[in-house]
Amino acid sequence: MGTYEAALEIVLQAHKLWVETDGREGTRLDLSGADLVRATLSGANLYGADLSGAKLTVAVLAGAFLSGADLSRADLSGAMLPEVVLSGAGLCGADLKRANLYGADLSGAILSGADLSRAYLSDANLYGVDLSGVNLSGAILPEVSYE
Repeated sequence: MGTYEAALEIVLQAHKLWVETDGREGTRLDLSGADLVRATLSGANLYGADLSGAKLTVAVLAGAFLSGADLSRADLSGAMLPEVVLSGAGLCGADLKRANLYGADLSGAILSGADLSRAYLSDANLYGVDLSGVNLSGAILPEVSYE
């Protein structure tokens, strides 16, 4: 494990403790503006994390739990996000071009100004999502749930 991976593991463990103790111990994950291009965070519990402005281009977050996370202005273009939980997450101005959001739970997420062009949203849950100002050109939306 390289230095980068080891450092990431340390902050992820501190965040896990923060989540498990309702903020009494550990530290909330703050990777705002971080360069996480091609990072693998599959299955990670990133509840309430601050990833605003982070570069997550072609990152793999399959099955990750990002409920309530701040991903505003994050670059998630080409990211692998199947089965990810983004309920209540802030994605204002996020770049999700060509992202794979198969089966993702986006219920109640804030997507104003997000770019979902050419994103794959099959079987995604978009209940309670305001799509005004969202670029959905070329997005694949079969079997999307709005309830």
